[in-house]
Amino acid sequence: MLRNYLKIAVRSLLKHKLYSSINVFGLALGMACSLLIGLWVRDELSYDRFLPNAEAIHFVRVNFPTQAGDTVTNSVTPGPLQEAIAQDVPEIASVTKINYGPELLIKVGEKAAKEKGHFATDDFFGVFDLPTLYGNPKAALHQTNQIVITRKVAEKFFPNGQAVGKTLQLDNDKFYVVGAVIDNLPANSTLQFDWLVNWKVQEQDWMKKWGNNSFYTYVRLKPHTTVAQAQAALSRIYPRFAGKNFETARPTLQPITDLHLYSEYKNGKSVGGRIGYVAVFSIVALFILLIACINFMNLATARSATRAKEVGVRKVVGAMRSALVGQFLSESILTSLLAAILAIGMVWSVLSTFNEVFSKQLTLNIAEPALWLILIGLVLITGFLSGSYPALFLSSLQPIKTLKGRLQFGSGPALFRRVLVVFQFSLSIFLIVGMLAIGKQMNYLRTKNLGLDRENVVYVPLEGEIAQPKKVEAFRQEVMRKPAVASATTTMSLPVNIQSSSGDLTWPGKDPKLETNVSCMFVGSDFIKTLNIKLLDGRDFRNGSLADSTSYLVNEAAAKLMGVKNPVGKEVSFWPGKGQVIGLMKDFHINSLHQAITPLILCFDTRNTSYLLVKTHAGQTQQAIADLEQLSKEFNPNYPFNYHFLDEEYESLYRSEQVVNKLINYFGALAILISCLGLFALAAFTAEQRTKEIGVRKVLGASVSNIVGLLSKDFLKLVVIALVLASPLAWWALSTWLDTFAYQTPLSWWLFGAAGILAVVIAFLTVSYQSIKAATMNPVTSLRSE
Repeated sequence: MLRNYLKIAVRSLLKHKLYSSINVFGLALGMACSLLIGLWVRDELSYDRFLPNAEAIHFVRVNFPTQAGDTVTNSVTPGPLQEAIAQDVPEIASVTKINYGPELLIKVGEKAAKEKGHFATDDFFGVFDLPTLYGNPKAALHQTNQIVITRKVAEKFFPNGQAVGKTLQLDNDKFYVVGAVIDNLPANSTLQFDWLVNWKVQEQDWMKKWGNNSFYTYVRLKPHTTVAQAQAALSRIYPRFAGKNFETARPTLQPITDLHLYSEYKNGKSVGGRIGYVAVFSIVALFILLIACINFMNLATARSATRAKEVGVRKVVGAMRSALVGQFLSESILTSLLAAILAIGMVWSVLSTFNEVFSKQLTLNIAEPALWLILIGLVLITGFLSGSYPALFLSSLQPIKTLKGRLQFGSGPALFRRVLVVFQFSLSIFLIVGMLAIGKQMNYLRTKNLGLDRENVVYVPLEGEIAQPKKVEAFRQEVMRKPAVASATTTMSLPVNIQSSSGDLTWPGKDPKLETNVSCMFVGSDFIKTLNIKLLDGRDFRNGSLADSTSYLVNEAAAKLMGVKNPVGKEVSFWPGKGQVIGLMKDFHINSLHQAITPLILCFDTRNTSYLLVKTHAGQTQQAIADLEQLSKEFNPNYPFNYHFLDEEYESLYRSEQVVNKLINYFGALAILISCLGLFALAAFTAEQRTKEIGVRKVLGASVSNIVGLLSKDFLKLVVIALVLASPLAWWALSTWLDTFAYQTPLSWWLFGAAGILAVVIAFLTVSYQSIKAATMNPVTSLRSE
């Protein structure tokens, strides 16, 4: 019987080549999109799950209650927290801290390359049990003269990767013996590094203060210890060790498997992050698959008249209804199977481009059993979903009526088709509105005035010779002499992404219970001038002024925190020392626009710097870069010249949003294409069914435009209804997404109007081809049989 089903199914597909091709291609496109999104979603959900006993590893954040009654959550922690946890929390088996992860120069003989790594405390490998290739990483990290490297670095610098016991130079300064080689970290690891060195090598006094939040802390819980038990023990840390200024702060644990997906915190609790995008694109994958299935159902239902006599004949010769349902479902599943094979080919051909565009390393492993289970499930679900209604409808037809030619379908099937078209275009319009709104927000992020000038600003990492305190200012002065350079300054951190904060800010009259979690930057001369930051009162730091080493600039948010309108001249105490506020800056954004502007204090420091920021004259950026390269070779001959643009660093804060923007654009366009395929085929079939009617109308004097309008208006009405139904859902979904930004573009009415017009135009163009083709046909041909 199954063999017979397949024979008839193949004959039916071959008999109606156009409709079969549209069905197969539409389903394949829907399946391919769903598979690609599924691979992306699976990769997002897999982060850090490769770690042994990953459920025991947690990332430490710190909650700081504010006077306003809410809570600020820091992802960076103070240096002493790690030692306090190790000493006072028996529920925790291991604890480690690391710094930001600088890119430093590694040299072995004539070979040199910059690699990213961390300075980490002794128990790093007690928390992270990473695969070891050679040596003993735990023992190596306990030594201040040894380094742990990854296989990539070992193979790059040493023959056959045999690196243990060999010596390399780090940062053109100290020599280290390779104590161990670990395997490369996979792409789905939130930690990414190629070397580790003992923390003590770079430790300074400021790193030992509770007020400086600058480091990442991780813990591993003991077996059978719950997060609640560890959390209760951690709540004692700050009151016991940090002193009165920080006694209300509380560490909080986040599972490392949640770190990639749940990065956003509000009022002390996780409120989401990339998990929102995972949910969105899982829904998009489902939408696209539904749209493709609707195409099949629409066409199969519309063409039921052509199969009616077949059903009648088969019922007369004894076919049961179950056999007819099986026949039509087998045709649907065969179509779905052909579509799945084509979909795999589509995914295979575009996967490398997809990985390149979205910075992923996704693979389609045909030897993976899970993939085949997913594909079989997809074929069966799609086949049953697409073919269920047509199979049940056709198998219910009465043979006497079908064979006598008195078949009346009534309004049921036609109404069902209209509902499907409305649902299909509702999903498409939802995606169109999403494309427009997300694009508008991304444009807003790119063009918003941040309160500082990031255009024509180049930054150069200060390393090697030009990182030395005695040479930093000399290098800056030489840069300033170049005609293409407008101004230059030094800074410890980039001004568009300040992670460090401090709770050490105090002033006369400060409420002892007030937490002062203030962002802080260490800058050199001409910082305000270089970034064109507006000074509302006071002055900038003076060039080379030692007196200004304990002078401070604050922003409006910091002044509000202090409870004063004009803080200039006020005495404050910060961890570099007591001093005066010499300038009040207008607020400028120091993080992504997801976050509101926070209090900021600038400290003058020309010794501890990381970057040289260079403002170039308009149109002379390339000349300025050439001058910088020349000076870098003179001052720092042992380091390769490296530069970046500040506006690129700012845009990198929105990598997730950029990925979402690209995904919604690409897959939204494909969803619209799939919808149009179905509409095209449905319009072709409708025109075919009304051929004689069109012939009569033309004989009676109807024009081409009359007939095109007649055939098009029914479809366009459905698109307008879809717009009305989709708009409220799109408004709610996009409002929810925009609420994740502290600063956002308004959700304008014209977005929905533009989406509606675009959908109507696309639908009209799709339908009009078949309408015009039918309207221009010679009526003699269509009426000859009458």
